[in-house]
Amino acid sequence: MVYFCNVPGGTGYVPDETSTSLSAFKKLASDTALYGISTIAARSVNFLLAPIQTYAFKQPASLASNVTLYAWIGVLLTIYTLGLETAFFRFAARNKGAENEAERVQVFSRTLSIVATISAVATALILVFSVPLAQAMGYPDEVLFIQWAALLVGIDAIMAIPFARLRVEGRAKQFVIAKLINIGLNVLLNVFFVILCKDITEGDYLPQLQPLANFFYRPSIGPGYILLANLLANALYFLILRNAFRGFRFTLAWPEAKTLVTYAFPIMLTGLAAVLNNLTDRLFLREFLPDGFYPGQTAEDALGIYGQCFKLSVFISLAIQSFKFAAEPFFFGKAEDKNAPDLLARVTKWFVIVCVALWVAVSLNMDLAGLVLSKKYRVGLGVVPLLMLGNLFLGVYYNISFWFKLSDKTKYGTLITVVGLAVTFLLNWLLIPQLGYMGCAWAFLISSFVMMALCYVLGEKHYPVPYNVASAVGYVAGGGLLIYLASFIQIRNLWLSVPYHLALFGLFLSCVVAVEWDTIRPLVRRAKKSPTS
Repeated sequence: MVYFCNVPGGTGYVPDETSTSLSAFKKLASDTALYGISTIAARSVNFLLAPIQTYAFKQPASLASNVTLYAWIGVLLTIYTLGLETAFFRFAARNKGAENEAERVQVFSRTLSIVATISAVATALILVFSVPLAQAMGYPDEVLFIQWAALLVGIDAIMAIPFARLRVEGRAKQFVIAKLINIGLNVLLNVFFVILCKDITEGDYLPQLQPLANFFYRPSIGPGYILLANLLANALYFLILRNAFRGFRFTLAWPEAKTLVTYAFPIMLTGLAAVLNNLTDRLFLREFLPDGFYPGQTAEDALGIYGQCFKLSVFISLAIQSFKFAAEPFFFGKAEDKNAPDLLARVTKWFVIVCVALWVAVSLNMDLAGLVLSKKYRVGLGVVPLLMLGNLFLGVYYNISFWFKLSDKTKYGTLITVVGLAVTFLLNWLLIPQLGYMGCAWAFLISSFVMMALCYVLGEKHYPVPYNVASAVGYVAGGGLLIYLASFIQIRNLWLSVPYHLALFGLFLSCVVAVEWDTIRPLVRRAKKSPTS
């Protein structure tokens, strides 16, 4: 994602005044790519685990509680961290340079102390009240699962701040290595518990190992081993990232803590809105879906199907999360740069192009992507294109929300949050009884669009940024039209449909290159010259 200024004569020459911006752009792109390694691997786990889990638990209803608990984990994690990751970036950026390292460590200690306190107290409360919580959620036999989920949230919240420190200090390699170890261990533990131990216990193979498998696997826990695998893998973070706690001293001095919390709380609400936009559908679907809406399926079946199909929509999330890891410390470091608005506009343009390309690629190849799931789960694949477009809007919203963070006007994040939550709740309540899980997808899409549009309108008043709106609208509309028209031609034979859909995607990419050729051409020329320069 490198931008080149157009100049008379089309020489591809970049004026000196933009060289710094270009260098910064390359740095952001490089960091985004590096963080993207761990993000892509982490999100790819959804694809690795989906066939594993749907193979092990063939009845969709058996995974319904798992979907619900992971939805609550996402909500609670946002509350536990209280938006203090962003606050840490903001205040650490004010103390640049080696001479200010001591102050940065103090900010780290204050931030981690607040998060650790919240996590310890909240986790303890959930453990104490796990029985009534399980009953209230409609899963009275899964108290142990709720306790594991509580511990998982507590660990993830605490570790969020050391991971943020790695990003602030530019230690992206350590960040990526820790994430990759966690991902590998999580996959291996899933295979061990829900495939090997389960199959051996049920007598499918290796009968001589049954006593050992019975020691590790209890059929009554079943899908709960997915949570346990995640919990064990994440607990290892404390060992892997022990150096990231360097210099930490527990401190809860109120004046300094108040400054951090005051800045972070509106951001937490904004993040909570994004999380709820992602998760409200899974929290509401089981409650609002009428009995018998899907013939032969219960509400738990529908939730299990929707939850697994939702995993196929994560490609946009890859771009969002990869960019987020690199962009937060990057743009806070550029807060005082007069070129920051222009740089943000350029980044957003290319962010939209990449996300639209991902949306088109997956939506055109749903027949291929659906092979990740077992047959009973594929009936819900129609939600994926809508969910991906909603994620695209949410990603753009995240990009343009930098205006209220950079200008310290985070109260506007609260306003957008309230509107987004209202739209999310209202539409899920109205649409789920009428459309089932397709209503969930439409509610998410519309809510994400409303938040994005509102953030843009307010941002242009308080922190003007020269976004190329026409370009964004053109790419989204063009991609959507191609997906819509392609849906009229159904080819059941994968050997024919895959090349056909890949050709359509190639046509889309060719159009992008043609439209952006004035920008891409200088990059191509520089790439050709670099080996000999």
